[in-house]
Amino acid sequence: MTALIELDRVSVHFDERRGLLGRRSVLQAVERVSLTIDEGETLGLVGESGSGKSTLGHVVAGLREPTHGAMLFRGRSLDRATRSMAQHAIQIVFQDPFSALDPRMPVSAIIAEPLTINRIGSAAERRARAADLVHDVGLPRDALNRYPHEFSGGQRQRIAIARALSADPILVVADEPLSALDVSIQSQILNLLRELQEARRLSYLFISHDLAVVNHLADRVAVMYLGRLVELAPRDALYRSPSHPYTQALLEAIPRIGRGRRRRGRVLAGDVSSPLARPPGCPFHPRCPKAQAICREVEPELAPAPGREGQVAACHFKD
Repeated sequence: MTALIELDRVSVHFDERRGLLGRRSVLQAVERVSLTIDEGETLGLVGESGSGKSTLGHVVAGLREPTHGAMLFRGRSLDRATRSMAQHAIQIVFQDPFSALDPRMPVSAIIAEPLTINRIGSAAERRARAADLVHDVGLPRDALNRYPHEFSGGQRQRIAIARALSADPILVVADEPLSALDVSIQSQILNLLRELQEARRLSYLFISHDLAVVNHLADRVAVMYLGRLVELAPRDALYRSPSHPYTQALLEAIPRIGRGRRRRGRVLAGDVSSPLARPPGCPFHPRCPKAQAICREVEPELAPAPGREGQVAACHFKD
């Protein structure tokens, strides 16, 4: 496959001022993440809240500049010319469809907004484009003249998806697009995303905390913990034989059906450490059942997992 996006040791830091004296601290939301997204691929990005996955998604979508590191688009660094090209080629679908749509705009204007901003096509052409996209995402044509408050959550997310597609993107960053929806609606949106990908040859960066959902859509899965990439693997390999203890714990926490009743796997003890006060060594060691002295002193680097082709993990004891 050809790499569409390459992230090279990307870090995102925020300056925080705390206390009465305004003491300055640095919040390390993302730290030295390197990965690729291939053309036509769905890369699942998973982790608990606070892992930095949405911040990384905003970097890919061009909504935030990395503090350190670089993002390459089709092998080229993003100068002024390539950044303009990438703005059309990369679009985003946000988590909450209720706050992502302007309540004062009709659906036709919402969907055509990326075209309007970039002065693409005439007003008639933009409206025709919006009408086509309303049909493609499974909404009636009369939706064009209605306003967001007239739709359910699932319908609003369809509108948000149509808006993301209006500029004919190559890559769509889907930032928790199902988490604000009823379970009964989630499968419909998931099927829609899959159908649109096949019809339009889209690539997805699909961000989620739900590994069961990611299993249905992703080709590869990247796992983040406290701003760091701790495991990256083909989907089947990761779900069959995860290498990192954090990935193992996430998979064990997925609800299962067994002997006629629902049972749950182990739940991770403790809370995620603060990005303002990262623990030394491996960031996961305060919660890891395998932690030893080296884990508290030396941060492991991503390295191939023994006997697992295409699978890398940042753990001293992954084998």
